[in-house]
Amino acid sequence: MIWIIGGTSEARKLIERLGDFNNYILTIATEDGKEFFDTDNLFIGRLSREEMVAFAKDNKIDMIVDLSHPYAKVVSENARFVSEELGIEYKRYARRRAVHGGDHIYLNSYEEAYDFLSNIEGTVFFTTGSKNIKDFEKIRGDNRFIYRVLPALESIELCKKSDVHMRDIVAILGPFSKEFNKAMLATYNPDYCVMKDSGDAGGTREKIQACVELDIKPIIIGREDEEEGINDLGEIEEIIRNR
Repeated sequence: MIWIIGGTSEARKLIERLGDFNNYILTIATEDGKEFFDTDNLFIGRLSREEMVAFAKDNKIDMIVDLSHPYAKVVSENARFVSEELGIEYKRYARRRAVHGGDHIYLNSYEEAYDFLSNIEGTVFFTTGSKNIKDFEKIRGDNRFIYRVLPALESIELCKKSDVHMRDIVAILGPFSKEFNKAMLATYNPDYCVMKDSGDAGGTREKIQACVELDIKPIIIGREDEEEGINDLGEIEEIIRNR
């Protein structure tokens, strides 16, 4: 049995491409992601390292295909641990980084982002999801921080727990074109737009282009390490089918 770890739009595309191929089980973290996958081979829930080991044993997993988000480092670290612990083959889909054009600020980590943002003034529009909102709010000061998050209960609850004002929550599901990003940013008129370096598949290019055209300063939170892996979804599909 092949274990496909989801968490990206590429995971959805892979499941669509696999079609009638059925020798896999897909895991995703939350119920909100269920609607994007037309498959019965689905497990929903966050797994600790120990639970991942047990999951692999219980389902007789002989290959792990990791399509988790490039910023979900703990998930990939745990998947590699399971691979080594149980002698299971591990394949990682690694997104290509986006090509950054124009004038932007590139920070190597969230820690660098916290330091930088604690020393600026103005309005900041975040497209980094809901996970780090609590930490961003700690350094907000008198600035206005606006958060674009998924329209999921978990995301909204994290905003409310961090005391984010309703007017500063934009709950909407992507992907977004450059023009859509541009219209949204023009509405809120921020001085900065914070984004992850999620590659072209994650919409980074469209965000940067919108910022440049509106004279908004893009702030890109980078990945600390360049991931090794396969960046061709067709190759991943072929590996799975030929297993």
